[in-house]
Amino acid sequence: MDLDVFVSAHRAEWDRLDALLRRQRRLSGAEADELVALYQRTATHLSQIRSTAPDPQLIGRLTQLVARARSAVTGTRRASWRDVTRFLTHGFPAAVYRSRHWWVPTAVLSTLVAVLLGWWIGTHPEVQAGIGAPAELRELTRPGGEYETYYSSNPAASFAAQVWTNNAQAAALCLILGAFLCLPVVWILFQNMLNIGVGIGLMSSADRLDVFLGLILPHGLLELTAVFVAAGTGLRLGWTVIDPGPRTRRAALAEEGRAALGMAIGLALVLFVSGAIEGFVTPSGLPTWARVTIGVVAEAAFLAYVWVLGRRAVAEGETGDVDSAERSASVPLAA
Repeated sequence: MDLDVFVSAHRAEWDRLDALLRRQRRLSGAEADELVALYQRTATHLSQIRSTAPDPQLIGRLTQLVARARSAVTGTRRASWRDVTRFLTHGFPAAVYRSRHWWVPTAVLSTLVAVLLGWWIGTHPEVQAGIGAPAELRELTRPGGEYETYYSSNPAASFAAQVWTNNAQAAALCLILGAFLCLPVVWILFQNMLNIGVGIGLMSSADRLDVFLGLILPHGLLELTAVFVAAGTGLRLGWTVIDPGPRTRRAALAEEGRAALGMAIGLALVLFVSGAIEGFVTPSGLPTWARVTIGVVAEAAFLAYVWVLGRRAVAEGETGDVDSAERSASVPLAA
C-alpha cells in the first residue's frame, strides 16, 4: 500500500471526524449518523495501516481519533455490579473451562512429578542427607515439629493473609511470565512440586505421611488447582507466541492476554478461599477426616462451578475476553 496516496485519499474524512468531535453544540441527527460512519471507516483505516504500512506518527494520530470517536459514540461506560456478576458467572468460569486442555494435563503431570520426587527422596537416605543434617530432618518431621507447627505459628487471620498474598503472587507470575515462551512457568511449577515432594519424602521416611497429607490436603487441593490453572493459562499464552493459529500474533496475544488478566482476578478470589482454609481450618482442632472433607468439598465446588457454569457460558459464545465494544477496532485483511 502506498501510504502517501492512502493518506491523501482519506485525510478529508479524518479531518471531518475531528471537526465533528470538536463541536461544542449538540449534533443534529444527520451529523450523528455521519460521526458513526466516519468512526467506523477511520477504525478500518487504522487497522489497515497497522497491518500493511505501520507509520508510528500516523498510527498515533488515528488511534487518538478513533478512541475519541468511540467515546463519543458509545459514551463513558462505568463498571456496575452487573459486570461483576457476569464476570463471576460467565467470564471467569468460561476462561477456566476453555483452558482446561492446558491446566488439566499440567495438574496431572505436576502431581506425578511431586509423587516421584517424594518417592525418590523418601527411599534414598543419601538424598535426604543432601537436604539437611539428621538432627534438622528430625526436627522437621517429629510430632510437634516444624511441619506441624508451621500452620499454627502465627495468628490465623495474618497467616491466611500471608498465604493468600504469596499464592496470588505465584499465580500472577505464571500468568505474566507465560508469554516468555513457557519456560518461566515450567520453572515455577517445578519449584512448587519440589517443595511438596520434599515434604512427602521426608515425612514418609519418618512414617508420618498420613500426618503430612492431613495437613496439606484441606487447603492444598484448591490452592494447587488454582496454581495449575494459572500455570496452564500461562503455558497457553506462551504457546500463542509460538503458534498464534489463524490470528495475527498481535491479535492472538491481545485476546489471550485479556483473558489471562481476568483469570488473575478470578484466581485471586479462589486463592482467598484456600488461604482462609489454610489459616483457619488446617491448624484447627478438627479431626483429620473433617479437615480433609472441607478441602474436598471446596475443590469439588470449584470444579463443578467451572464445568457447569463454564461449559454453559462457552456454549453461549463466552470466551473470557472483554466485550467487543471494549476491544481495539480491527478488520480482517488478506495476506
